[in-house]
Amino acid sequence: MNFTKLKPGDRVAILSLSGGLPEVLPLPFELGLKRLREDFSLIPVEYPTTRVLRSSPADRAADLHAAFADPSVRAVMATIGGSDQLTVLPHLDAELLRANPKPFFGMSDNTNLLAYLASIGVGGYHGGSVMVHLGRPGGLHPQSTESLRAALFDSGPYELTPATRFTDLDGDWTTPSAFETEVESFPGDGWVWHNAESVASGPSWGGCVEVLAWLLMANRCIPSSLDGAVLMLETSEEMPRHKDVYTILRSMGERGLLAGVAGVMVARPKTSNLTFRASEASRRSYVEDQRAAVSRALTEYCPSAVVVFNVDFGHTDPQLILPYGGNVTLDGPSQRIVVSY
Repeated sequence: MNFTKLKPGDRVAILSLSGGLPEVLPLPFELGLKRLREDFSLIPVEYPTTRVLRSSPADRAADLHAAFADPSVRAVMATIGGSDQLTVLPHLDAELLRANPKPFFGMSDNTNLLAYLASIGVGGYHGGSVMVHLGRPGGLHPQSTESLRAALFDSGPYELTPATRFTDLDGDWTTPSAFETEVESFPGDGWVWHNAESVASGPSWGGCVEVLAWLLMANRCIPSSLDGAVLMLETSEEMPRHKDVYTILRSMGERGLLAGVAGVMVARPKTSNLTFRASEASRRSYVEDQRAAVSRALTEYCPSAVVVFNVDFGHTDPQLILPYGGNVTLDGPSQRIVVSY
């Protein structure tokens, strides 16, 4: 990525460009800010809509413009995701953002802004948010922390590793004592490779599958070609049906976006949320069904692409940071994933 890397003492804008959940869930937000200051030695800077639950799209865009235009702000980090960042995009000033490039960290609904920035030539990072990544119950996850630290402060190649344990359960964000213990985790089952006899290397693009569907329907920020790219795919806590995941990818294929894709990284899907906890059997069934749906679409539209499943960059924990628009290498023969920060 072509950003000047941060150093201790730098200022980081903290923005709620999707849901302003810090207003109603202050505990993980305040904890995340504390860790950003104490563990990363960075100074968080809030804006008028950072703690406002239902601010207007225009006001959120104004905060983003202010953060990018301020030369003392060295990076921008989302508080959390949401469901309507698509409505912010028409209010953005592409020239202002392009003239003052700086790294943006976010995922889920923040796929909207990552795709927008990529469309105007400004890269970013998929992953990292104050409430989820930094406000994690039980302490920062070592893998998540190492990845975020490398993306913030270091340049060059960074090798990802599969998690030995993971969780897709949600902690209690309303009770202070709940942040003292880790959420239950499960044994990791490693990456699953397809077409592993080849190596794919190229710029990354993608993100949350449901958000990609919105962008496709609105015809916003969709590149004319993904030839040679590495596609990143992950699904949210809404846990879309496997057949819906297939039809979204089929639509991308029919649009001509998948034919030239060099590689695909698919995140470990979330199988539980705040209102539903999956049994072991239902969790495995959901994972297998989604993998089959993705495999079907990729076999139909980009059969030669190198594909790796169960990469920890989605709505599960740990959450690795991936460059958005930066180089990603999927080395099938050695079963290694190397990203460039």
